[in-house]
Amino acid sequence: MATLVCFHAHPDDEAIATGGVMAKAAAEGHRVVLVVATRGEHGEVAEGYLEPGEELWARRIEETARAAKILGVARHEFLGYVDSGMMGTPENEAPDAFWQADIEEAATRLATILEEERADALTVYDDHGNYGHPDHIQVHRVGVRAGAMAGTPRVFEATVNRDQVRALILAAAEQDPQLRADAEERGLTDMGSPAELINTTVDVLPWLDRKREALFSHASQVNEESWFAQMPEEAFRAGFGQEWFILRDPPAGWRGTDLLEGLE
Repeated sequence: MATLVCFHAHPDDEAIATGGVMAKAAAEGHRVVLVVATRGEHGEVAEGYLEPGEELWARRIEETARAAKILGVARHEFLGYVDSGMMGTPENEAPDAFWQADIEEAATRLATILEEERADALTVYDDHGNYGHPDHIQVHRVGVRAGAMAGTPRVFEATVNRDQVRALILAAAEQDPQLRADAEERGLTDMGSPAELINTTVDVLPWLDRKREALFSHASQVNEESWFAQMPEEAFRAGFGQEWFILRDPPAGWRGTDLLEGLE
């Protein structure tokens, strides 16, 4: 069996971007490892959600452990950096922020795990971090370098099919024009990569319930008032029933449907 390592920026990113492929790989008997760069210290949380004196990062560590169990993760680790906040905020400049991390040093930390696990495949993000978040961009930079250091055979950039998302939004907007305006305001129409750049599409519908359960285990970020909870079932299936990737340096003619295809 093969080993898949998924590298993410914050707790809950793993469920959103790769929850399906992680659950799929685990169900098929492969080893799945989750590495998270930060503990999500600067995530938004509803007032009154945390207990008096409780730190958000501590709650998010617990939530990550629950999500990892749901997805069948055999090992999960935090790389040890601090959440950098959104682009252009003061948190970007903190010396321990992931955005400020030395690429070689951070890549060495990740490469050590890749070598320990003899990883066959690694997921990072595309070069703009899907939507420009500094920690997501840094996951790309650090992850690509770590994969090269460790000699990981397959490095996939997790992304979003921008063309499909736009088509879904336009279709929904026919019934509710405000949806398009809301989506544009949230930057949803510019997320991810054009379909022509995506060379790997994985059908994760059989594992969608597990993906959703893992996502909602991050209750400090995803609750009954969240955008995810408000999505109709059909829209959730359309938006999250596939996961998209760009395999770096693919063999000629590669059009993958499974990250671990052909690996033992």
